[in-house]
Amino acid sequence: KEFITEDFRASVQEVLDNALQGKETDNFQFPLITKHGARVEVLLNAASRRDQEGRVIGVVGIGQDITARIAQEQEYEKLIDTANAPIFGVDSEGKVTVWNKCAAGVTGYTDEDTLGRHLVKEFITEDFRASVQEVLDNALQGKETDNFQFPLITKHGARVEVLLNAASRRDQEGRVIGVVGIGQDITARIAQEQEYEKLIDTANAPIFGVDSEGKVTVWNKCAAGVTGYTDEDTLGRHLVKEFITED
Repeated sequence: KEFITEDFRASVQEVLDNALQGKETDNFQFPLITKHGARVEVLLNAASRRDQEGRVIGVVGIGQDITARIAQEQEYEKLIDTANAPIFGVDSEGKVTVWNKCAAGVTGYTDEDTLGRHLVKEFITEDFRASVQEVLDNALQGKETDNFQFPLITKHGARVEVLLNAASRRDQEGRVIGVVGIGQDITARIAQEQEYEKLIDTANAPIFGVDSEGKVTVWNKCAAGVTGYTDEDTLGRHLVKEFITED
């Protein structure tokens, strides 16, 4: 009545009443107003206090001041929500817990559309569900994934290509409690690369490409016409060792 804010009196009283009946409570969060009017957020464990005969005679509350932690979490949430990359989070069951403004902008789905719903089952195309689920399962086991590419279908039916980094989300004790995914919309980049590949393939000059090991990665139609070797003949094979004369 005298030290708990009015909006929390009923719930705090319930915790105390439960402890007086032998039913203890862990990690109950409520605010306390200090003598000087400041608000302090407290995480409470309420245990029954017993006499020598084991009868409950009161309650012992062990609290933790989590005011700074909550302020830090709120700042973290603000940074996520205003980031210029699509960011989502899921819990250990795969249900969406975080969906920032950029994710909403890219997909057309708001946080109201997604929060509490299963990410993979409801928002991933069927042909990618298994692979996306594997990435999330790995992150839940502490094995993170970088640069995983998969498609999302927007609320309006468009296909968006996403490059994803999936990181484990941990609690204060370091236990994995979910996954945070930081994405990048690479739809425009892929379209540009496909246009570039098309220009190369239809060029009226023989064009080839090799990787750092000297293996063929590009072999256009004109190169095939000049040499007689198709791209199927050359791709993945060593250019110099297999197609250049010894001298």
